[in-house]
Amino acid sequence: MDRTVPLPQNLNRALPGLGPVLTKTGIHFSLYSEHATAVELCLFETVSSETESQRIALEKGADSVWRVHVPNLKAGCLYGYRVHGPYRPAEGHRFNPSKLLLDPYAKAVGRTLQWNEGLWSISPGTSDQDIQPPNTQDSAPYAPLAKVIDTSFAWGEDRPPKIPWEETIIYETHVKGMTQQHPGIPEELRGTYAGLASEPVLEHLTRLGITAIELLPVHQIANEYHLHKNGLTNYWGYNPLLFFAPDVRFARLIDSDPATEFKQMVQAFHQAGIEVILDMVLNHTAEGDLHGPTLSFRGIDNAVYYRTSPSHPDRYANFTGCGNTFNLHHPQARQLVLDVLRYWVDEMHVDGFRLDLAVTVGRGRKSFKPEGDFFKAIQQDPVLSQVKWIAEPWDLGPRGYQLSNFPNGWSEWNDQYRQTVRKFWREDSHQAQSLTKRVSGSRDLFGDRPPHSTVNYITSHDGFTLEDLVTYQHKHNEANGENNHDGHNGHDSCNYGVEGPSDDPALNVLRQQQKRNLLATLLLSAGTPMISGGDEIGRTQQGNNNAYCQDNLTSWYDWHLSEDQKSFLEFTQLIIQLRKRHPLNHASWQWFQADGQMIDPYAQESIDVQCLGCVSSENENAVLLMLWNNGNQACDFTLPGNSRSWKVLLDTSSREKADSPASGKSLNTLNIAPRSLKVLIGAEK
Repeated sequence: MDRTVPLPQNLNRALPGLGPVLTKTGIHFSLYSEHATAVELCLFETVSSETESQRIALEKGADSVWRVHVPNLKAGCLYGYRVHGPYRPAEGHRFNPSKLLLDPYAKAVGRTLQWNEGLWSISPGTSDQDIQPPNTQDSAPYAPLAKVIDTSFAWGEDRPPKIPWEETIIYETHVKGMTQQHPGIPEELRGTYAGLASEPVLEHLTRLGITAIELLPVHQIANEYHLHKNGLTNYWGYNPLLFFAPDVRFARLIDSDPATEFKQMVQAFHQAGIEVILDMVLNHTAEGDLHGPTLSFRGIDNAVYYRTSPSHPDRYANFTGCGNTFNLHHPQARQLVLDVLRYWVDEMHVDGFRLDLAVTVGRGRKSFKPEGDFFKAIQQDPVLSQVKWIAEPWDLGPRGYQLSNFPNGWSEWNDQYRQTVRKFWREDSHQAQSLTKRVSGSRDLFGDRPPHSTVNYITSHDGFTLEDLVTYQHKHNEANGENNHDGHNGHDSCNYGVEGPSDDPALNVLRQQQKRNLLATLLLSAGTPMISGGDEIGRTQQGNNNAYCQDNLTSWYDWHLSEDQKSFLEFTQLIIQLRKRHPLNHASWQWFQADGQMIDPYAQESIDVQCLGCVSSENENAVLLMLWNNGNQACDFTLPGNSRSWKVLLDTSSREKADSPASGKSLNTLNIAPRSLKVLIGAEK
């Protein structure tokens, strides 16, 4: 770690031995490279310097760590590396000392990537990697620079909220997207960590009842060249350059310390009782495929840090769809990832992680292994085993879909929940039986694992917003510059007769009602609910279901709310409070048809009904009755439990908080409006 400490006695340890370490007399630098023949530390005077002011040779140890101590250097110094070695792609080696390289253990970037063709690892357009020589144009004028920082911070009484999984409600959002247009945030703080930690945002989340904020990637990224050419940027941030460094895109000032600002943000969330979960991309890097820029790992030791084809070491394994795959089979690459995760917990005080394409990090030599080295290391680690873990349980490789196959203790994004709920409310046939399984905790998938293992969601950053889900039948991604070929096609949306916004009052009432149905189902299901940020205020992306490169009004939240949006925000607050008052993760579920006939969710014969109900109870005194009707006609339900009186808590057919004609009455039947969900609480007479 970069704080001022005496020179470490044991330099074989991954931390603090690797990366820059501030000492009493200067800075100790170290870099792992197993196959390099020489390593040079390059020091730069300013961010505008086109070449280094000093080159200092490092000495290799028996542990393949190259080291040097430079006296009189202080925090703030800018540096990079030039690494010498063989350029033999057929053996997996791509050393190229003409490329200035970032230290993988750097905690801050001092200068971001400046795109220039001279950065490319080979001449663009070449195809025969075995015989093409490396591009030897010096990248120093354009390459990103690392900056040494002092990571000490006055945390005071900061403590993790430690919200139990059973009580967790996740809000997925983007630092800039949520804050860039918020009128209550000072302009100079919009789009920043400080803006996200401002009082208006904290108040919004606490009033909603959110317990955890899940941030799209905040580690330092680099833009892809094709986006740069088209005048776009990687807004989502799934293109990591430095795993340890908070992204300067969200820093308040260009020359400020993003790490300190990030810590202040975490501190503010913890004071509000909200956990911070990071979406981490540990499966690939911004260096991309063989035509991508040599920025760090490729030039430091390509054979160590990237998975290559066993039969063609000159080709990258590409389980991610992003050109390369990080090589967690190598002990040093795996150690780096574990050090990254520990750093974000120990130094930055985050409370958990959602791993992008998590199947990739769990792949063995041939296939995914839930008992593999990476998962074992987390389970055995005294720090990492205590935080929340969420997997995106798929990647693009062979047998890449692994929902419910992650180790016990992990939670997983459940796309089967998403698709079932969307299809049910779209009035697709044969969805009722699937709905019973998904709403009651997806035990058919997760077995005896705790109910919170399924992270239920209707929408996320990837795909339509909730508003667009009921407004668009087709994706509209033309602004992404890929001829609308990008993004998912099977999104199970419905426009209800008109593509896009409409002035038809009846249509808009229906769309708002369907949004209430979708959100209420999400928050009244067993499992861990995740809300996509902005859905509670009717955020739209105008039909773009892959807005990864739209750092503009398409992605930024519009906080100027219409009456419908204000009403939906109040509804969201209501339904979250309802969930908190009636925990569902340890409830029993009994399902029945409108005529009272019981439903077995796991029966082999499929049922095709539009009206179904369930009794959910934790004990005899806390009984919820939920009645679903996805059809376009009203439905009469025969109610169970004649000895109970029923009070209506929620009716999605109404914009009002509750519509309770049955309050306090013992009823045999109850009429449910078309396309609606009604929730009642029962008590013994």
